[in-house]
Amino acid sequence: MRQAFIRAAAALAIALAASLASAQASDYKIGFVNTERLFKEATPAKRAQQKLEREFDGRDGDIQKLAKQVRDLQALLEKDGVTMAESDRRNKERDLANMSRDLQRLQREFREDLNLRRNEELAAVQERANKVIQQIAEAEKFDLILQDPVVYASGRIDITDKVIKALADK
Repeated sequence: MRQAFIRAAAALAIALAASLASAQASDYKIGFVNTERLFKEATPAKRAQQKLEREFDGRDGDIQKLAKQVRDLQALLEKDGVTMAESDRRNKERDLANMSRDLQRLQREFREDLNLRRNEELAAVQERANKVIQQIAEAEKFDLILQDPVVYASGRIDITDKVIKALADK
């Protein structure tokens, strides 16, 4: 839904830019911001990524330990399952099934929580970036600034470096 809105807004902005360009291109100042680069290179985005890594590191470690236990138990069953007593083998198979189910549940919850937090952090970065873009637009008298998704933008109008630098200064 959000991407469809962004695409529609970008198409509208491109149409507006095209109509402005046909009127008198030299009278209008247009800029472009590469959002993907912004989220990779801007200081607040890097800090957000580090924050997420610290926040989820413990849970990831727990999941890795459980995954190793599942692999070890599976290897034990494959190696010694034939020679085990029937009741021992069944108990270990049941333990393996329970551990595998728990592992899948924990992995799914981890991914969901991580995605939710990543979206929250990126939204905060995007909000700060939008304010900086607005300030640059007003200070440098831009008529139009586009963000991704854009089919093509000349390097001449790319102001991503300015936005990244401005975000680093805050």
